[in-house]
Amino acid sequence: MAFLASSASVAALMPFNRLFSVGKGKRWNRLCTGYSARLRAGPSALSRFRASSFSSAAAGNAGGAPPLPEISEANKSPPPIYAWPNKKKPRVCILGGGFGGLYTALRLESLLWPEDKKPQVLLVDQSERFVFKPMLYELISGEVDAWEIAPRFSELLENTGVQFLQDKVKLLHPSDHWGMNGHKQSSCGGTVLLESGLLIEYDWLVLALGAETKLDVVPGALEFAIPFSTLEDACKVDNKLKTLERLKFGKDSLIRVAVVGCGYSGVELAATISERLQDRGIVQAINVETTICPTAPVGNREAALKVLSSRKVQLLLGYFVRCIRRVCDMEASGDATVKREGKDIAESNSEKYVLELQPAEKGLESQILEADLVLWTVGSKALLPELEPSDKPHELPLNARGQAETDEMLRVKGHPRIFALGDSSSLRDSTGRLLPATAQVAFQQADFAGWNLWAAINNRPLLPFRFQNLGEMMTLGRNDAAISPSFIDGLTLEGPIGHAARKLAYLIRLPTDKHRLKVGLSWFAKSAIDSVASVQSTLTKVLSGS
Repeated sequence: MAFLASSASVAALMPFNRLFSVGKGKRWNRLCTGYSARLRAGPSALSRFRASSFSSAAAGNAGGAPPLPEISEANKSPPPIYAWPNKKKPRVCILGGGFGGLYTALRLESLLWPEDKKPQVLLVDQSERFVFKPMLYELISGEVDAWEIAPRFSELLENTGVQFLQDKVKLLHPSDHWGMNGHKQSSCGGTVLLESGLLIEYDWLVLALGAETKLDVVPGALEFAIPFSTLEDACKVDNKLKTLERLKFGKDSLIRVAVVGCGYSGVELAATISERLQDRGIVQAINVETTICPTAPVGNREAALKVLSSRKVQLLLGYFVRCIRRVCDMEASGDATVKREGKDIAESNSEKYVLELQPAEKGLESQILEADLVLWTVGSKALLPELEPSDKPHELPLNARGQAETDEMLRVKGHPRIFALGDSSSLRDSTGRLLPATAQVAFQQADFAGWNLWAAINNRPLLPFRFQNLGEMMTLGRNDAAISPSFIDGLTLEGPIGHAARKLAYLIRLPTDKHRLKVGLSWFAKSAIDSVASVQSTLTKVLSGS
């Protein structure tokens, strides 16, 4: 699902654009290898880190080399500790650099702070790039380049005081679980242990780690289906399509693509790929419900159905996938004696995949589908880190989807120094409905999270989060989209107008002024080239006809 902003809403959220330049000075990678007396990581994290380090080293010598000498406890060094530039200023650690994490960091940078209260902000993400996920489909259609929707964090943050660290979160050890109204004080809010072994001590923590597609619910999905939620996923799908297009070029056999799930992501994928393949392929979209995009506005759903029908996308509604298996061309055509295992899905040239479909509705019969490519868009699980074993009595309260339950101020319940937003957060609106895990929600939560961190650090009242639904958008191809703004009932912008409005709304939402300008100029140049090419094509047809 995507989002739309009216002019008034854009003006209200423009503080993201007012970033103060504080120079490039202090670097993140100043580490201290000594032990901090204020460290709250607990003995279990340190002992496990030491034990795993030395056991790994011993395992590496298992091939006949003599074992490493045993090291006494006194000589074992603790893991390195991240050295904050200033020991007196508040320390804010943000885990995850998606819409929630990055935009919270930029919001903190845009606010006015007393000199002694401006926090040091550290952003941690396992990728080196921020990904504008609602536009991943444009990579498949060729409308955008990767740098436009996936700029490096180093470029986005170069003129800010926010430090960036590329690493993966391993363990979390909060020390703020004394309750909202307790009297106990602590010198820090807790620590985070990263996969690299680095320990980060923080005063305030923001959980914005996003989610990943849940593939382990159906046999074969984890091995053979490709999700579509990251830049790597989009590149993998694009490369697989290029391989299939090359192999099938000039042949009678069609490229068969199966898309599991007909929510926003599944429908946008089906529409984009069907337009790309045209008469060279068949797209089959499978959904357990009897309609596509069941939560979407009626206008968006009808526009999507019209486009999918015109591109001959086969909708298999009321079915769920029982299993997925991989076969060779020979097996797919009847010879069940040959099967290849262990090859990467993106590199295999002649393999096909068989999907067994089970009816979810009465009156339907089981079906068997063959596909050259299987895309999975159903289900997700939050990527929250594990807690130290010693913290189990104070675990983060999670819902069934693995999201942290928060109060109205976006603080994790029972942990006043931890904020959670986006896919990491479980929050309900005024009607009691769980807010959807969309870019629009995460974007708005980042604005509130930044303000509430400012308020908490300056001992001011925090604001309860109120979600404002600005509307919903979906791409349906290179020059097609559907938009249903919330501020005009019954209005749906379709076709080229909807496409242009969607790209403009996303251009406004890009993270920084500098990147917004670069992308805007790039899109304008591409549009001009396409217009010239269209005029030349029209003139050629007219002249040839005369």
